[in-house]
Parts: sequence; C-alpha cells; structure tokens
Amino acid sequence: MWGLSYWVVPISSALVWLAMLITMLVVWSTEGFPHYSSMDPKQTIAYISDVGAQSLKPLFIAMSAVTVVSFDLAFILERWLRHTGRLAHNTSLWQKLLSWLSIIAAIAGAAGLILLSIFDTVRHPRMHNSFLVLFIAGYILSAIFVCWEYQRLGIHFREHSVLRYSFWIKLSFILIEVALAIAFGVCQNQDKFNAAAVLEWVIAFIFFFYVLSFFIDFMPVVRTKNHQSRETEMDVALENGNEDGAANGERYYRRGANGAPTNGYTYGNGMHPGYNGTTNGYVKPQETAAAPRNL
Repeated sequence: MWGLSYWVVPISSALVWLAMLITMLVVWSTEGFPHYSSMDPKQTIAYISDVGAQSLKPLFIAMSAVTVVSFDLAFILERWLRHTGRLAHNTSLWQKLLSWLSIIAAIAGAAGLILLSIFDTVRHPRMHNSFLVLFIAGYILSAIFVCWEYQRLGIHFREHSVLRYSFWIKLSFILIEVALAIAFGVCQNQDKFNAAAVLEWVIAFIFFFYVLSFFIDFMPVVRTKNHQSRETEMDVALENGNEDGAANGERYYRRGANGAPTNGYTYGNGMHPGYNGTTNGYVKPQETAAAPRNL
C-alpha cells in the first residue's frame, strides 16, 4: 500500500493541472469566446494567461500552486527513496548532485508558475512574461538534470528497464518542449498571437503528460515492497531462529511416494546428501536415531 501511495503524488498533480486547463477552456468557450482586454486587437484565440486573469484568477492561482507543489514533492520523494534504497541508489556523488539540481530547478519553475498566476498579464504584463520564462526554463532544466541522472544510473543498473523508459520519456519532453518554446517565442516576436496562443495551450497539455509520467519512477517501489524472491524468504526463515535446521530444511524440497526427493537436486553420485541406496529406482533415505518432527 505504501508503494502505491507514492503514485498518488504525480498522478494527482497531473490531474489537477489537466482539470484547470479544461475548466479554463470550457469557461472561455461557454462565454462565447470573448475578446479580453489583455488580448491584441487582431487576436481571436486567448492565451491561458488571458483567461486566468479574469474571473478565474482565484482558480488559476490555487490550482497552479497545488500542481507545482505536489509535483515538486514527487522530486523530493524520489530523492529520499533512492537515498533509502527503495529505488536504485545513486552510485556517485555526481548523480546525487544532479538529483539535487533537478529539485532546485523544479522549485524555481514552481515559483515561476505561482508568481505568473498572481502577477497577471492585465496588470503586470512584463513581470508576468518574466515569470513565464522562469516557469518554462525551470522545468526544462529540471528535466535535463533528471535525464542526466537516469542516464548515469542506467549504466550501473542495466537490468532496471524503468530507468530506460523514464529517461526516453523525459528526453522526449525536453526536445518537444524546447522546440515548442522556441516556436512560441518566434510567434510572439512576429506578432502572430493566435499561433502563439495555440502553442501555449499545446505546451501546457504536454506538461500534463510529463508530470503524469513520473508515476513510472515509483513503480519499482511497489515491487520491492510487496514481492520477495523464494531465496529471500528461505534466507529470512533460516536466519530468524530456526533451531531445527533439518526439519525446516524439508520445507524446501518434496519427496515422492517412496521417500525420494523430487526437487531435482543431484550430487556427484546422483544422490541427495543424507540418502543411500535405491529402492525401485528411488533414493532411499537414511534412518536416523531421532524420529523426524511432524510438519
């Protein structure tokens, strides 16, 4: 259950963000696609910030804050789980540094989103645009540091396919978002506001999938918490006070109808240790002085 609870952090963060975007789109459309005061005269498609600066500003601030605070908590949990060994542990100081840099960049990005929602585009346009750059740059840098860390981890833990999948997902996010951010900036400078608005909405929805992808990073926590190998169970049983080793040892192999072991173990002469002779093709167990304990 604890492993599954870690999934809630990135999933809830992503769903809050998606709910906010859909709500803003629905409200703008149900109002008849109004032309807000913050929009250019030739602009017909509203930016997210244009909608968020109107009656939905309280919702814009609250849901933006919930999204990024819970998302940054996922970064911190991931660092703690690697430190405690619940996830593949960092093998070098450089990997730990990359992890901390990703957290710091994510916090900067979170601050950018919260501040741009407070300093709206109607009353504080220049500050709003500066915080927008901080938001986008912060999370792109955070993704770069995470990718770098996972690439180094993947070299040491090649058997952990989750690291490989997560790396490629985050790398795809970096490449797509950087390309879209550049296109957004070009459209802004060329006064192509409708195209820029569409790109802003696309960037926001892609950010939803990026946040959601972090639940993949917590999948190994569930496996390591709820599943143990048969060998691990045997080791734990033998280490925790098994005073009758011979009796408990019989738990881990079976016998046939004539007392023959059926676990497939063979030794130099084809017999299981502690047995001699055969009867009807089966290994006959040695007789011992003490009667075996009933299991």
